[in-house]
Amino acid sequence: MARRAAPHRGIDVHYGDSAEEGSQDRPSKSAAKRQAQELQALGEALAALPQNRLDDIDLSDTLRGAIQEFRRTRSFEGRRRQMQYVGKLMRSADEAALREAIAAATLGSAQETLALHETERWRAELIADDAAVQRWMLAHPATDSQQLRSLVRAAQRDAAGLAPEGRQPRSFRELFLFIKPLLHPT
Repeated sequence: MARRAAPHRGIDVHYGDSAEEGSQDRPSKSAAKRQAQELQALGEALAALPQNRLDDIDLSDTLRGAIQEFRRTRSFEGRRRQMQYVGKLMRSADEAALREAIAAATLGSAQETLALHETERWRAELIADDAAVQRWMLAHPATDSQQLRSLVRAAQRDAAGLAPEGRQPRSFRELFLFIKPLLHPT
């Protein structure tokens, strides 16, 4: 039998009853904590981005300042508290847009890495095999063939006298810098 509050107080429902107003609108404490931790983790991901990628993301000035302050803070407790503040500021930010921006920044980094690996693969192939120049010219007809052949010959000459643990000579770098913009124009 549920106890009722005194009639003179104007309350019809006892505190423990499930018909309490607003209980369905509010999330539980655990759900609120989970959401706060997710926002804080999103803030940590933002703070981990390189400065040039962070500048590209649309953030409020207070949130951007809080992230900069987090980066400057060195003590463990100071960083923990600053990240809690960043998480609090993240409540008013557009979470979906920030997640998308972080994903795009991470994907952009992976794509840049793949582009570098592809350029290195082509450079190694051009130096190792004379037929690779013909394959390159078929795949990229806009290339200045005379300059490419000259760079490849210089890199092949330098590769012949290169010790395995030695540093790559200038011709390797020049060939890399020549083919990189042709493979991945910006």
